[in-house]
Amino acid sequence: MSSATEPKQLEDVQGDGRWMSQHKRFMYEAKEREPEVVFIGDSLIQQLQFSEIWVKMFQPLHSLNFGIGGDQTQHVLWRVENGEMDDVQPKVVVLLVGTNNYDHTDKEVTEGILAIVKAIQERQSQAQIIVLGIPPRGEKPNPLREKISKINEGLCSKLSGTPNISFLNAEFSSFINSEGLIDSKDMYDYLHFTNEGYRKFCEPLVEEVQSLLQTFLKVENTSMHSSSTADLLCNDTT
Repeated sequence: MSSATEPKQLEDVQGDGRWMSQHKRFMYEAKEREPEVVFIGDSLIQQLQFSEIWVKMFQPLHSLNFGIGGDQTQHVLWRVENGEMDDVQPKVVVLLVGTNNYDHTDKEVTEGILAIVKAIQERQSQAQIIVLGIPPRGEKPNPLREKISKINEGLCSKLSGTPNISFLNAEFSSFINSEGLIDSKDMYDYLHFTNEGYRKFCEPLVEEVQSLLQTFLKVENTSMHSSSTADLLCNDTT
């Protein structure tokens, strides 16, 4: 078994306990709030909450952000298996992780992400899960981009046709020019998004989340209508 699929706490090399503090805060927020959408992953998720598109589009949807910078698949898996998904019932869960798994092969990272999806499903069977494709990184073409592309291909293949799971691979070509370069206007350090980068990256995600929430609303309304009809029929027969 690869270490990418073995749940593990992030080693506290700095000695300040911040990782565990964030984990405990997420569990508290899950108990205290009733989110429609939960985002979970690494710094690409974490920094989303400070973007304009989060404030305009995701915050009004009662979203929680469970992103921690530096997390690899095994760290997110540990968090899911240790309480972050236990006291919450979101309609949608958005997952993005894998860019920090430097020491794992593309297949190992893919399996790590799939292990997280399985763990979320076991705890949140009612939720629709959106797995985001990992964005390219590095100003110039590099081996990590190639590895990420293989991970995304593997996820697309493995998740295709799976009930209640969507794999959303953004149009990353819009971030790479004809010479294969990423612009700092989109990724200020050639990894993390700017406001403009998040806008481009999240446009299809906003549509997908809104569509799934509308589906939930229709199902709930249909269920309520059926219950009301059944009550009326029962009353008529008494």
